[in-house]
Amino acid sequence: MFISPMLLNKTDQPFDSDDYVTELKLDGIRLIYSVDDAGKVRLYSRHNNEITSKFPELYNLDIPPGTVLDGELIVSDKDGKPDFEAVMSRFMSSKDKSQITFVAFDVIQRKGERITNLPLLERKEILQDIVPHDTSLIAKTQFIEGHGSAYFDAIKEQSLEGIVLKRKDSRYEIGKRSQSWLKVINYQYSDVFVVGYRKQPKDFGLLLTFEDGRYAGVMELGVPLSERRYVYGKQVIREENDFTLIESIKCRVKYRNLTKAGLLRLPSFVEWA
Repeated sequence: MFISPMLLNKTDQPFDSDDYVTELKLDGIRLIYSVDDAGKVRLYSRHNNEITSKFPELYNLDIPPGTVLDGELIVSDKDGKPDFEAVMSRFMSSKDKSQITFVAFDVIQRKGERITNLPLLERKEILQDIVPHDTSLIAKTQFIEGHGSAYFDAIKEQSLEGIVLKRKDSRYEIGKRSQSWLKVINYQYSDVFVVGYRKQPKDFGLLLTFEDGRYAGVMELGVPLSERRYVYGKQVIREENDFTLIESIKCRVKYRNLTKAGLLRLPSFVEWA
């Protein structure tokens, strides 16, 4: 059974509060793990796509019937860090046999009954009962109470994706983006050049290069309408494939990390440099 997951809101800075728990933000695929009353396992993405057949090793995790868990599906790299490109490769290719781990962080349903109205810490205790021991296939997200700032500093040193701050008393708000759950992303920053824009009627996108001229990716996020107009007003050099090339404009962007191909992952506009 699919249940639309509770979503995170953003906050720019971590904070310390005894009203919150702090978790590592895992860089993977959001997964709803459902076991019906007959014990049949079904796996769903956050957009209600059933993906059960892609991960047969998750069929027999000894999760009780009538359970629905929320969590993240990850593949760890050689240093034990979640590797987003690796989990996407495993998701897209039946030939990829990378080791996956389902990391559960919440319980939506137990023994066939929804427990979304229970406070978060009570649901965490129930999760501990359902998954008493972590294995290579299923584990629980670890958390601490408060200390968001220090935790964020620690994950920055390890070049991890970010943290999640959750109110201890938060209910599970099905299908909602809630202020009770906040993510703080460990963005990287760089100065790059906008050298073109995607032709209409295709979706908006700015063509980016690094300062040495290498292709850096396409920026689709965080560009206000006024800044788009500024780009469109630049002198056109030529048309090339799906892009109109213009005189270059230097800008500062934030991004998640560099991909294995050396491109900016999810670049977002900050300001003109």
